[in-house]
Amino acid sequence: MSTDEVNQRAQTVEAYRLWWQHDAHWYQGVASRFGQQAANELNAEALRKVALHVGQRVGRRSGPLPDSGDNGKDLEELRRRYDECGDRMFPRELRNASTEVEDEGEGQGEGLIVLTLRRNFAITMVRMAGSLEGYRCPCTDIHAGWSEGLGVTLTENRAESCLRDGDKACRLLMRVATPVAPPAPATPPAPVSSPAMEG
Repeated sequence: MSTDEVNQRAQTVEAYRLWWQHDAHWYQGVASRFGQQAANELNAEALRKVALHVGQRVGRRSGPLPDSGDNGKDLEELRRRYDECGDRMFPRELRNASTEVEDEGEGQGEGLIVLTLRRNFAITMVRMAGSLEGYRCPCTDIHAGWSEGLGVTLTENRAESCLRDGDKACRLLMRVATPVAPPAPATPPAPVSSPAMEG
């Protein structure tokens, strides 16, 4: 990588940091004027809308949801799409995250994808802005937006642990209906014409 490319990447990361610092201060301003609950609700609503847009873009780029008949293979492809959503919304330099398929859901109608987040710059920025007390992480709202954008049905979406609460990592559970691809719509039968209708 050339010096110019390294400098450009450093500038991009700095722009992300400044934007997220702005976001943390915006959150703090809303909380001080309208209360912490309003700040949490507006933050979650805004991030869900962004996540929906990101999920739709990833979905268009990746094509239809997989329907190979092999839940494990299809969930692995969906896991890859969730990773791409995360990479588009949050630069790798500012977070440490990984996903894995923990349960393929064979015969159960559901599979489990787990996102583990070991470092989250949003928590750092909110802490730096002095708003960590009362802050509610919008992670499940982000995952709901990604899932909707990708066309996936979540049957469970919750945090099992959270950096915000002092845990060593966020462990976020996304249980999805399987098969991953929604069933194709039934094709209505062709109308039957009768001689009386033709004349």
